Amino acid sequence: MKLTSKTDDLKALDQAHHLHPFTNFQEYASEGGRIISKAEHIYIFDSDGNKMLDGMSGLWCCNLGYSQNEIINSVYQQLKELPYYNNFFKCSNQPAVELAKLLVDAAPSGFNHVFFTNSGSEANDTNIRLVHRYYDLLGKPNKKAFISRKNAYHGSTIAAASLGGMSAMHKQARGLDYVYHITQPYWFELGGEQDPDSFGRSAALELEKKIDEIGEENVAAFIAEPIQGAGGVIVPPESYWPEMQRICNERDIILISDEVICGFGRTGKWFGSETYQLKPQLMTFAKAITNGYMPLGGVLIKDEIAEVLLSGGGEFAHGLTYSGHPASCAAGLATLNILMETQIIEKTALQIAPHFQARLAEFKDHPIVGEVRGKGMFAAVELVGDKNSRERLAPESAGAIYCRDRANANGLMVRQTGDAMIMAPPLICSISEIDILIEKFGTALDETAKFFEIS
Repeated sequence: MKLTSKTDDLKALDQAHHLHPFTNFQEYASEGGRIISKAEHIYIFDSDGNKMLDGMSGLWCCNLGYSQNEIINSVYQQLKELPYYNNFFKCSNQPAVELAKLLVDAAPSGFNHVFFTNSGSEANDTNIRLVHRYYDLLGKPNKKAFISRKNAYHGSTIAAASLGGMSAMHKQARGLDYVYHITQPYWFELGGEQDPDSFGRSAALELEKKIDEIGEENVAAFIAEPIQGAGGVIVPPESYWPEMQRICNERDIILISDEVICGFGRTGKWFGSETYQLKPQLMTFAKAITNGYMPLGGVLIKDEIAEVLLSGGGEFAHGLTYSGHPASCAAGLATLNILMETQIIEKTALQIAPHFQARLAEFKDHPIVGEVRGKGMFAAVELVGDKNSRERLAPESAGAIYCRDRANANGLMVRQTGDAMIMAPPLICSISEIDILIEKFGTALDETAKFFEIS
């Protein structure tokens, strides 16, 4: 069957047959959306011919933009040679082997083993399996509980959504009964009259309280993103992570760093845990590992855990048909090679990221901006109707939704989470392209202030 290329027909077919992730089905069926038909460099184009600067790097994943022929050619060549074979039953493939080694080379010291999945959600499911297996082998079968944070995002499978703290997801599916949630380090929303450092320490101490409540003998791990991405680019106060690390060290709790968004350069280092000098035992990765060109995720495993798993005997009864898929791993190899050979992570951290953060900071005095926060190449701008009280522009985040729509209409793809405008442009942006992003975003802010009659 040959599908039509006419945009109206495509939109009608999409509405009739395609159920979209994180979408109001009823609303989409009546209103429809946009069809993205082409991309190049840092721009996307829809089927109506509109060009947009992609201020979200796809879905936090196209860190190198859309014109990386080396990745495309690597996938193509791999599909010609070995399009698929599984990694079960003592089998492997060359790209999976080579990518595992390259990931180990890029990771902090002490991470020498990798388990591949297809996504971050599956990788966090895998973390649960790895941690439970680890403690069973150590003779501590009661250590099953996981602690996470409210408003965290760790994926959307039942297990990963349970680890996450998104209330909307929890309302629609019964989660795992051994996952608990504590306060997020969201100073602007929750800090009240406390200064950021005091709030950061008090938020961290919630972990200690929850461990005592559950019982240290029952708690297996604490999982968190170094910076919460989908939750609103929540950059924790500087006092937060040192306290969290101390608590995990003292209380025999595995620290899992979810690097699905923060990994591969987003915070200025290869991994977000390095930005905050953390020492996790497990690191979740996905998204930018292939620059978004192919689905791939996985877990990097610290030696102290891997050694127990390797010496424990018996089968690890977990896996996925596409674990270590050769074409996906070929995309990962090409992506990591580009990152290593061009040193784009290091160059962006020195040149582009400071310019991005400095230009965004110019909006701090805008009449509807309550806070600008960010790290490296992602950031959030909180919208308010009153700067002093932090009262929002409109109920149910209508102000931020309006601002997002104006930005999109002006040719800038950014997202809205709650009352925060969030963005994560590709690492390959130039100074002038960052300036274009800032100009378009500033126009959206001005139009939003005018609409809500804030001056």
